[in-house]
Amino acid sequence: MSKFWSPFVKDLVPYVPGEQPKLSKLVKLNTNENPYGPSPKAIVAMQAELNDNLRLYPDPNGERLKQAVADYYGVQTNQVFVGNGSDEVLAHAFHGLFQHGKPLLFPDVTYSFYPVYCGLYGIEPQSVPLDEQFRIRVEDYARPNGGIIFPNPNAPTGCLLPLEAIERLLQGSPDSVVLVDEAYIDFGGETAISLVDKYPNLLVTQTLSKSRSLAGLRVGIAVGHPDLIEALERIKNSFNSYPLDRMAIAGAAAAFEDRAYFEQTCQQVIDSRERLTAGLQALGFEVLPSAANFVFARHPAKDAADLAANLREQGVIVRHFRQERIAQFLRITIGTAEQNQALLEALQSL
Repeated sequence: MSKFWSPFVKDLVPYVPGEQPKLSKLVKLNTNENPYGPSPKAIVAMQAELNDNLRLYPDPNGERLKQAVADYYGVQTNQVFVGNGSDEVLAHAFHGLFQHGKPLLFPDVTYSFYPVYCGLYGIEPQSVPLDEQFRIRVEDYARPNGGIIFPNPNAPTGCLLPLEAIERLLQGSPDSVVLVDEAYIDFGGETAISLVDKYPNLLVTQTLSKSRSLAGLRVGIAVGHPDLIEALERIKNSFNSYPLDRMAIAGAAAAFEDRAYFEQTCQQVIDSRERLTAGLQALGFEVLPSAANFVFARHPAKDAADLAANLREQGVIVRHFRQERIAQFLRITIGTAEQNQALLEALQSL
């Protein structure tokens, strides 16, 4: 029935998300979900929205959430954009900020949605190789471009680019948008939002799926110069008039307001990451330095695909990528202490 498709659809190569297995007894360490639940205050705020008002449309601008984000980061509400998960926010950025007829630059090992959006919006992708340590070399991006995008810390490597390096990158491309995708920034990095007033070409995106444990709610944000935010709003309002529902706005705002819970759970994940890293190294793994809620590891004597398959047989699921440069690595989400121990014990038996 593909005769009914628009012509460009047949050439699209869609993004493939991590597996969501139906079995409940699995140790699931493959999709970077937070092992700790959302803020109890977020749950209460969402429950309060379960009433007759669901017959009414939500606030199309999500003002309550924008205000919570602005208060948290010390910016103005006209510098904040909100959408359905950071993937939707990224889609609007690709659509509204990167279609300039010039190549979009991103690392050769990075979030695999970027080339998908290039295909969707007719943007020329240009991948820039990471160095031998799987780090971003800022000087490699000082070339003509229609935009630059990368996660910080990078995914799936977990490696962090310091703020001074991001500043150098911004200074090297003053005439195009630099989008820093901070899905994992809260697990060991420093947000680039502190730079948005200084650099009008900087857009920072974040998600509430990881550090705020709300992957099931689908909420993402962007912070940048009001001109960049207006472009995203124009795209959004031409595409989806009510993107965030009443529960999403209330729960996400409450999650930003509950700093104590957020900081406590982030620290628990960081502490677990350091212990898991030490445990993997004791088993002979090389583990890249991670500032995320996952680690990227390879074993000099064991094939990664075999390891992933053997772990699965023992009820432990991790993520394996087939891309050539990283085919011997496993990406392992930081779980609870019990989940991490189950992983180490399964590896020990191998």
